[in-house]
Amino acid sequence: MNALSLSLAIREVMLTADPTAKVMATRDVARRWRAGELDFCFRHPIPDTPARPDQPQLLPPGAMPKRGRGGTERGRIALLHALAHIEFVAIDLALDAAGRFGADMGREFVDDWLSVAADEAMHFALLARRLRTLGSFYGALPAHDGLWDAARDTAHDVAARLAIVPMVLEARALDVTPGTVARFLAAGDERSARILQRIVDDEIRHVRFGTKHFIAVCESRGEQPPESWKMLVARHFHGAVKPPFNDSARRSAGLSREFMAGVA
Repeated sequence: MNALSLSLAIREVMLTADPTAKVMATRDVARRWRAGELDFCFRHPIPDTPARPDQPQLLPPGAMPKRGRGGTERGRIALLHALAHIEFVAIDLALDAAGRFGADMGREFVDDWLSVAADEAMHFALLARRLRTLGSFYGALPAHDGLWDAARDTAHDVAARLAIVPMVLEARALDVTPGTVARFLAAGDERSARILQRIVDDEIRHVRFGTKHFIAVCESRGEQPPESWKMLVARHFHGAVKPPFNDSARRSAGLSREFMAGVA
């Protein structure tokens, strides 16, 4: 009996809308891949858009209500909800990378991005559980509808995907999350702070994966990685990469001074 195609397994998870079911299915795909139960086979198309649950309501970025900085319990719930949504979308971003680019990039690339998908599923589960203990739940508040744009805009090129998703979007979490952890601790919410610290620690590894594979792609194309990264960011990132930067975390993730020079 042949093993299940990796692309079919990824496709099925991406088309799973229920958050709890998606978390469990993501973990299962990562486990089956590690166990050698999935074929390195990409016959099945990866969805252009993943399935989404009925809630939360998805709004354009400009229509999102302001949530503050987490100084009150209501503000902290809103911030945790926003972070939970980011982690939920990040599951599909990692799965999409493995399924869309894995055939050309190889097994190590798939290893890395399925492991990222499992991490994101764990992060979402931790945040969703924390919301429930605070009397709320994932879906109780509206969420940003622009997060999948980065996947759509970079579906044609693995270098562009790596440049934008891990090396800009996830790297930004390295800059801002430590301040959020400090605000939660100041408010006496140590449990939430521990979750956020776990997330930022894992994000360093995720950004490192992105940087490693980006450099390998650039070298295979005869391009200089820092210059190529800046060019792709200017072309595909609809925003500004601006300080303050968490320099030590970025260096740990492979974003050297050569990458960051002149971006702000």
